Amino acid sequence: MFSIIAIYNIRLEVNDLLISEELLAKRPWLRYYDPVVLPSINYPNFPATEILRNTANVEGDKAATWFYGTEITFWDLHITVIRLANKLIELGVKKGDRVGIYLPNSPQFVIAYWALLTVGAIVVNLNPMYTKDELQFCVENTGITGLFAFDMVLPNVKAVCEIVSIPLVVITRITDFVDAAPTSTREELGLPDGWHHFSELLEQSTNTVPPRVPIVPTDPAIIQFTGGTTGVPKGAVLTHRNVVAASYMVEMWGSGVIARIPTSRRFVLCTLPYFHVYGEVVAMCYSVQSASTQVILPRFDVEEVLNTIAAFPEFSFWPCVPTMLQAVLNHPRVEELNLAKRFALINNGAAPCPLQLIQKANDLNIFLSEGWGMSETTSLGITQPIQGVKKPLSIGIPYPDTDVKIIDINTGEPVKQGETGEIWIKSPLVMSHYWNNPEETANQLKDGWLRTGDLAYMDEDYYIFIVDRSKDLIIAGGYNIYPREIDEVLFKHPKVKDAITIGIPDEYRGETVKSFVQPVADVEVTAEELIAYCREHLAAYKVPRSIEFRSELPRSNVGKALRRKLRDEEIAKMKREKEANA
Repeated sequence: MFSIIAIYNIRLEVNDLLISEELLAKRPWLRYYDPVVLPSINYPNFPATEILRNTANVEGDKAATWFYGTEITFWDLHITVIRLANKLIELGVKKGDRVGIYLPNSPQFVIAYWALLTVGAIVVNLNPMYTKDELQFCVENTGITGLFAFDMVLPNVKAVCEIVSIPLVVITRITDFVDAAPTSTREELGLPDGWHHFSELLEQSTNTVPPRVPIVPTDPAIIQFTGGTTGVPKGAVLTHRNVVAASYMVEMWGSGVIARIPTSRRFVLCTLPYFHVYGEVVAMCYSVQSASTQVILPRFDVEEVLNTIAAFPEFSFWPCVPTMLQAVLNHPRVEELNLAKRFALINNGAAPCPLQLIQKANDLNIFLSEGWGMSETTSLGITQPIQGVKKPLSIGIPYPDTDVKIIDINTGEPVKQGETGEIWIKSPLVMSHYWNNPEETANQLKDGWLRTGDLAYMDEDYYIFIVDRSKDLIIAGGYNIYPREIDEVLFKHPKVKDAITIGIPDEYRGETVKSFVQPVADVEVTAEELIAYCREHLAAYKVPRSIEFRSELPRSNVGKALRRKLRDEEIAKMKREKEANA
């Protein structure tokens, strides 16, 4: 029997053989891959649902989900998915139908997701925090004919159903899948005639024969809305091949650490929202692919998270966003819990991790990695090597089978190494199109290349550093100013918890710089103090002209700064002031 080291050595030799001079010329970053990561993956030519079936076949007795002490094994999950899929077909759900999941993290989400993919339906991810109007937009935009939801959002669902016909509505209570809690009933929830109760629906289906729905890798699997409160949402269409490729990539990338852990000890802390493809892929799908138990929490509450961490001896993986990591690392219990020993790997994504937070994780001996992705790239794309060199504030190097080039936004030509341009990416991760939006699809996809809108540069080792979003670029007095650079300076100030910088219209300079700051709790700080601090670290034209303090700053559910929301507020305020003075 081969030892782990022997297997690693074999993989390293295979890597050396696979990375030809021609391939290195095309993808020079391959030389920085961890030994266990192949430059290319032979992705299985099957639908995403086979990921669950394969794991259930070999790890059937292993817990697939843990939810407030209640476990479902991989085999039981697999069979439950088949039963629900057969019931959905009986109720008229067909291949290609769009069905929304309007649920927080829960076993019900997991079951509904895999069941819908099994029948060939397209999962429409819906944030449970959506208002009635936001829900209605998504329903009408995608032509949703089915909806899984829970009792807490019933008012929104009922209001939308009065305007738009949704033939299939399935409702649950999140605690229905907790053994220690009573199961709700349709009468208790007050469901209208024709609506279905999730648990009762499952009880009605005993058919465990897998449906024979022909699904090919290019079939749509997910519609992920991107934009939200930052503009008119666009539905990125992700295929079964995208989901399979992402699941295999994220497993391989972390295998240098996690492959050493027996499957019996693999647990993933799932705090990322499953209603966003980031959590769906790197927490839910990855857990199934790697035979890890999903320790599911329906929301991020730092005390609940810490209590959950304390309840388990170890976790193999925790994918998170900076706000989650910051809340945990700044908590008084962090040293008592010894996170470095409990977690084999923590990965940060969705938003840049401030340098102070990276240093704090390093000081605590935490194995931290960072990455970059978009809804349009199945949440993956570029990431730091797990075992190799990690450069602070870099998003790392491209995943296997992924090409990246940095393009001048004015000329459309590649920039020189070290110069700033827009990231263009071509990969098995890239979406097929935007739903019902051919114009925006044509704008963003060029011969298979996705224009990301992110401005970045490659250093001498081909590590990529994000500078800013092209749409967030501030042009003041003829100077190009990247707001993220100002945010990073403010983050370093000991009295600043969060910061978001924007450009606001200015008749003389075109735009002027304004920063919004969330101070550290119970600490006094003035705008003058922070502006003086910025002057020490930034060129004069980059220094904020004004700073506004807020108790909380607007970020998306995966931690991205909602700069446009702040800008729109400022423009509206300026308009009101102008009208008042007229």
